Amino acid sequence: MKCYPEHGSAPRRKCAQVAVGSVLIGGDAPIVVQSMTNTDTADVAATARQVAELARTGSELVRVTVNNAEAAAAVPAIRERLDAMGVNVPLVGDFHFNGHRLLTQHPACAEALAKLRINPGNVGRGAKRDDQFATMIEFACRYGTPVRIGVNWGSLDPELLARMMDANARLSEPEDAAVVTRRALVASALESAQQAEALGLPHERIVLSCKVSGAQDLISVYRDLAARCDYALHLGLTEAGMGSKGIVASTAAMAVLLQEGIGDTIRVSLTPEPGGDRTREVVVAQEILQTLGLRSFAPMVIACPGCGRTTSTYFQELADRIQNWLRAQMPQWRGRHPGVENLHVAVMGCVVNGPGESKHANVGISLPGSGENPVAPVYVDGVKTVTLKGESIAADFQKIVERYVVEKYSKSPEPAQPTKRDAAHA
Repeated sequence: MKCYPEHGSAPRRKCAQVAVGSVLIGGDAPIVVQSMTNTDTADVAATARQVAELARTGSELVRVTVNNAEAAAAVPAIRERLDAMGVNVPLVGDFHFNGHRLLTQHPACAEALAKLRINPGNVGRGAKRDDQFATMIEFACRYGTPVRIGVNWGSLDPELLARMMDANARLSEPEDAAVVTRRALVASALESAQQAEALGLPHERIVLSCKVSGAQDLISVYRDLAARCDYALHLGLTEAGMGSKGIVASTAAMAVLLQEGIGDTIRVSLTPEPGGDRTREVVVAQEILQTLGLRSFAPMVIACPGCGRTTSTYFQELADRIQNWLRAQMPQWRGRHPGVENLHVAVMGCVVNGPGESKHANVGISLPGSGENPVAPVYVDGVKTVTLKGESIAADFQKIVERYVVEKYSKSPEPAQPTKRDAAHA
């Protein structure tokens, strides 16, 4: 598994490593992809089903809302159902306002969760805040559970913000309110982490996040946060938006930070289209990391955008077919063909860049453009191997890719286990 880029980005920032169930965050571990359900957590069947879908798509942690007694009571049942399905993804509980009470009333919920998410901006107000925060940290300590202290500028601790704004106003040259707000986010995260440690939570069980919805704000906040601590960092643009806007905003913000070595686990917070597939946010997160060369999750398909030379849609249909087919194979291929996630396939639409791009890929095809001979040369590891033609080009090319995967990425034979006789003569 490739964990670091080779093209001049900064080395990963050094930080404490956090174990969330079987998943490691930070240290020298690969950057972790996570997501969150949008089902009613009290609906055990629906939530377990969506968690399983997210996990099978590649989410390595899945967060669920725990907002009332029914949701808290459902968490152990969700965990049991997932275990019965063979889905061992760690569950993260997302708590706001009443987490202290829910954990106290439903300790089995705390026991079933692999991590708690606490927002210090809405744990409580005044004197109640410290007591309610302490209650949640005590549960984390009791069950050995790590905690993400997740600050969000939409719910920033108003007392902290007011205090910092007042101090700024007394300066001879006050700074812009947006600058003070960003500093307050970082201060909230760090002060809460220090408070958690004082209550007994180990340093290596703390993850921090400071989420905002503007790309430049996110970059500024995380640069500051990364420079001031060695906690593992959860990276994500909150309320990123829908469709292309949400994808572009998340990518623009996180790519800069990841290139600078900042970020140990990421989530792409996409607003799904009505009835849309929640797993899309997982695929986008994977593609951000894979495009940056930080991790590999599934074979990449390179395809040209099309132009006046490619008036047929055939190459677009083939690229889409191959890309969907490759991703669909990954659940079976991961164990059977280790390394297949690094495969590059090119599906090109005309003679201009088609042969060259096909040669650069592991397997590539250069389909005929408008007015070109109706043949499609196929290249394997840079060498032209066959020319396809006729009605079965798509099926024939898919067979070539599948044969390449079997030949190049099959597991090596397991070494023979020593017999008792061998051991006796060792």
